[in-house]
Amino acid sequence: MTDPKAPRDCTNMAELRVEIDQLDAALVDLLVQRASYIDRAVDIKKTANLPARITSRVDEVIGNVRRIATNRNLDPDLAELLWAQLVEWSIKREAQHIPE
Repeated sequence: MTDPKAPRDCTNMAELRVEIDQLDAALVDLLVQRASYIDRAVDIKKTANLPARITSRVDEVIGNVRRIATNRNLDPDLAELLWAQLVEWSIKREAQHIPE
């Protein structure tokens, strides 16, 4: 990935789209990394006899994301919507391997 241009330095839609596409690829890479931690959580939860869904942790993750989003000037409702989907996907992934 090349050094990103600042949005103000993009002079046309083609340049802007290149930057957005690079960010999208970086986000996917981060999601892949996050999924590897979810996979490791399966092993740890099985050993500790923990369920896939731990409601207090779900609430903590969403609260953390809302706070971080607010502090970084991102709409916290958008962050919550995105993370709620991500967390649910993660729980389903875990539940495939953790007996209820």
